[in-house]
Amino acid sequence: MENELPINFNDAVRIGFELVTYLLTSIGYSMIFKKCSKSPVLAFIPAVRDYEMSTVAEREEAGRTLCILYAGFYLAQFAGTIISNTENANETLILLLGLLLLTMGIAIILCSVQIYMALCDMFGKKKLWTVLWLLIPWIPAIIWGLSKNTLPKRVNGEDFRKAAALSGATVDQIAHGVTINLNERTAIDFIKKKTLLKDIHLSIPTGRMVLLLGGSGAGKTTFLNALTGYEKADATVTLDGQDVYSNYDSMKYNIGFVPQQDLMRGNDTVNMTLRNAATIRLPRNMKYSERRDRIKEMFDTFGLYSVRGSLVNKLSGGQRKRLSIAMEFVSDPSLFILDEPDSGLDGVVARKLFKSLREIADEGKIVLVITHTPDRVIDLFDDVIVLAKDRNRTGRLAYYGPVKNAYEFFGKKTMEDIVLSVNQKDEGGEGLADDFVEKYTAYAFGGGGQ
Repeated sequence: MENELPINFNDAVRIGFELVTYLLTSIGYSMIFKKCSKSPVLAFIPAVRDYEMSTVAEREEAGRTLCILYAGFYLAQFAGTIISNTENANETLILLLGLLLLTMGIAIILCSVQIYMALCDMFGKKKLWTVLWLLIPWIPAIIWGLSKNTLPKRVNGEDFRKAAALSGATVDQIAHGVTINLNERTAIDFIKKKTLLKDIHLSIPTGRMVLLLGGSGAGKTTFLNALTGYEKADATVTLDGQDVYSNYDSMKYNIGFVPQQDLMRGNDTVNMTLRNAATIRLPRNMKYSERRDRIKEMFDTFGLYSVRGSLVNKLSGGQRKRLSIAMEFVSDPSLFILDEPDSGLDGVVARKLFKSLREIADEGKIVLVITHTPDRVIDLFDDVIVLAKDRNRTGRLAYYGPVKNAYEFFGKKTMEDIVLSVNQKDEGGEGLADDFVEKYTAYAFGGGGQ
């Protein structure tokens, strides 16, 4: 009896054809990725290459959905195979899996159509190419990859310019104040690494009130989290000469952070809320008299004495903000950070609040503030930090220095206009982020390292 071959000729031909098709498609993808400054290696990884192609087409959300659909489709297909090969297979379950596969298959096609149509727009091709991408993807992949004239829109004209070069700079550590030398802050987003912040170097002396400015997505909150050590970056951060990252357990009490949304219990009194904060924030070995005096000082500083017996949920918006600030400031931090402390407050109340912050800075503290209405209180600030997204959508330092010099640097009359100048064009801005990042590098470091 002749030995049976483990695979017949027809199966061998089919597998060979699928392998050749896969390789041709991968080669085409790799050439397209190279044109788009992406790693050609990713073209040989199933699912990953589809996601990367969606980012080329600027349809990243559709790419994520497509990957999830593919994963679900293959899992359901695998489950169906197992169930079908078991004795007394449940026909109803098989039917349901078949319907699920059909539904996901349709969803995959629709998602792919969305990505391929956007890809045609990006490369300036007719929508008819979408049919080829769906049916025989290796043909358009090879043709587009080989054609020297087939380039994505962002490679032509202004968008072809690279993001601003790195400064290569570092700033010297100061004894009294905060020094930040941040090389980069990265995060894993879905299946790839994204750089959120890069090349931010500055030092803030004590006694300064600083505005942190930047459009949506410029990395302001990420920068604050890296500064405080809450989310560590590839960076060195020192406060009054001590490394924040290395001494985080002790240094975190020397940094006060007031988030946009307060975390107070509405049924507690103001007095109880502030006393509880003092218990948490002040050293355990502090004398009772010193603790009592510090709490009283907070009542006086933030004008809360008259409402000390009131419930938190009965306070006005301005009073809640002042209490939220007092809770953090009770520990007498050297660095005091506030995220939109004037959110929801009218102009008069907001200005009174910022005057209190100005007084805190004048006591020898560093006060760093994010606000979306800076122009109404800009006269109370000393300096401004401007973060902007470069062409790679990475947060970069576009300016740091005195407020009065910022207007001349950007050629604008208001802080809001400065933000618009560095915002991307698709966000309604002027798209000059990279220009000002490069200008600031020359302005602060002479165009290179310090």
